Amino acid sequence: MKALIAEFINYLSVERGLAKNTLMAYGSDLEAYAVDLEKRYGIKSPEAIRREHITSYMQFQKKGDLSATSISRSLAAIRMFHRFLVRENFSKEDPVNLVDTPKTWKRVPDVLSQAEIDAMIKATDGRDWQSVRDKAILEIFYASGLRVSELVDLRVDSVNFDMGFVRCVGKGSKERLIPVGKSAMEALAKYLKGARVKVLKGRQVDSLFVSRLGKKISRQSIWKGIKFYAQKAGIKKTIKPHTLRHTFATHLLEHGADLRSVQEMLGHSDISTTQIYTHVDRDRLRTIHKKFHPRG
Repeated sequence: MKALIAEFINYLSVERGLAKNTLMAYGSDLEAYAVDLEKRYGIKSPEAIRREHITSYMQFQKKGDLSATSISRSLAAIRMFHRFLVRENFSKEDPVNLVDTPKTWKRVPDVLSQAEIDAMIKATDGRDWQSVRDKAILEIFYASGLRVSELVDLRVDSVNFDMGFVRCVGKGSKERLIPVGKSAMEALAKYLKGARVKVLKGRQVDSLFVSRLGKKISRQSIWKGIKFYAQKAGIKKTIKPHTLRHTFATHLLEHGADLRSVQEMLGHSDISTTQIYTHVDRDRLRTIHKKFHPRG
């Protein structure tokens, strides 16, 4: 199974051009699937897999407290994997055909209020190079709604100061242009002219955001920084990898942006993915109604 999974991941990379993070997620899902089948049923070959094995695995995941979204993604990977095996003659039958997809319940994402995001950015105030860099990171993050993987992959030439745009390459190697505001551009210009020059000491590096060693900053470093500044700002909410992205989208919709524009800026291929943020806005309106209406 391990060799077949590797073959499948290679196919997704070469033939389908899926993003590295998606490939890693699918690979992880399929490895967990293969381990469970062997551990509980002694299955080592796809020919021995039956519909009931897959259904049992989905129930096993549910008992493990995985969200419906994670289980659906896992099933999607398993479904694609078995279709690939049949198409490439590694297997004769597809056991996933009659397996029901778990209902994906859309959990409203956590977002920061305007006051909270302002407090986080203010928490980066400082004269040292790292504070200047981190302020630019938070400003760009909030102004653009980029995924963290897209943020770390930004290059110096990804920023157009004249037009006020950032160019990024998202999932499926799709390029998009995202407008960013004056505050973000000013913070970025300050970082590029001072802090970044100081760290690199004349070295030429393409990556926009760099570590103290002069290399491309890691996703882990960015999220450690975000959690640090959230704590410094006195924010009690749990900050997750997509919190700033969720906040970006929610604040745009709250201030009147149309859903299609937000979809384009987020890089969602399907508008139904973007529609989750309309639930956030509806919840906010419901709260306001309950608080201020005489019969709320």
